[in-house]
Amino acid sequence: MKKIGIYTLIVLIITIFIPTIIVTSFNFVPKGENINIKPKVIEKENKNKGNLVLDNEYKFDGSIVVYNTRNQQVQNMPIEDYVKGVVAAEMPGEFHIEALKAQAIASRTYALSRAINYPEGHPDHIEAPLCTGIHCQAYLTIDELENLHAKDWMDKYWPKIEEAVNSTKGQVLYYNDELIEPLYHSTSGGMTEDALNVFAIDKPYLRSVESPYEEEAPKFKALVTLTGDEFVSKLRGKYPSANITKENLQDKIKLVEKTPSGRIKKLAIDGTVINGREIRELFELNSTNFKISYNPKTNIIDIETTGYGHGVGMSQWGANGMAKKGNDFETILKHYYTGVKLGQID
Repeated sequence: MKKIGIYTLIVLIITIFIPTIIVTSFNFVPKGENINIKPKVIEKENKNKGNLVLDNEYKFDGSIVVYNTRNQQVQNMPIEDYVKGVVAAEMPGEFHIEALKAQAIASRTYALSRAINYPEGHPDHIEAPLCTGIHCQAYLTIDELENLHAKDWMDKYWPKIEEAVNSTKGQVLYYNDELIEPLYHSTSGGMTEDALNVFAIDKPYLRSVESPYEEEAPKFKALVTLTGDEFVSKLRGKYPSANITKENLQDKIKLVEKTPSGRIKKLAIDGTVINGREIRELFELNSTNFKISYNPKTNIIDIETTGYGHGVGMSQWGANGMAKKGNDFETILKHYYTGVKLGQID
């Protein structure tokens, strides 16, 4: 009986206790389910309070890995050098220094956010979390800038860009202790857009806000003109089932929904509801804030757009306008990114 009791005890240990130890020692992920670990940005305490550090889940050594779309090479470069190339590519050097500083912080935050969220590479460019194209952030080397601009551009504007980046070195934006994804665009047309209406994601810091002082932007207003036949031909190519002609245009195209900022969210083409972005892409419009006018007598279609870009986050021309009115970079960033704070990455 004693042997049976010992045997039973051994069986219990093998079948119950050991598996329990194993289960509590490992994290099991259901098959097919991905877990995205997003490191938080946390404040240091005591004498270093106000600085920010990434926790142990992401090791930041001051450099960033970037996939160069022009030569298909992966580059590892100091993040501050990278940010200088982004600011020079993304914002006119003529802009006010405070607008350039705001762009530098937004670009730095965006780069780190991508590095954290896609440590193994972005699905659209698995070589690295960032690319040098407009898919992420445009980036240009000094040689490329010299070839792109007039001879005196580097002398006039590169020192200004360096100052904007160097004076904000390591500064990033965060919301509720996490780095944000600070989207930006050229020109909002007077009001930015809520991320939910464009990308179907709800980001509390990417809310629609007024964006004054943009009237100097070259693409604040734009006009696309084509004939009624060209317009109908493009629509039929995209939506072949639509019974649409230049004679019934006014009856077949209906506005369904606008966003609070005035952009076209949904249209109906012969009863089929489509997204305003589809029309923007089809006719290569500057934004989804557009109006379509048709004159049957002249057979001319005019599509007038306001703003340039997706409209979410910081308007670059709005930032420049605010800077010229005396606002500093922190005021600009906190205006366009609701509820954010500035922090310093070590």
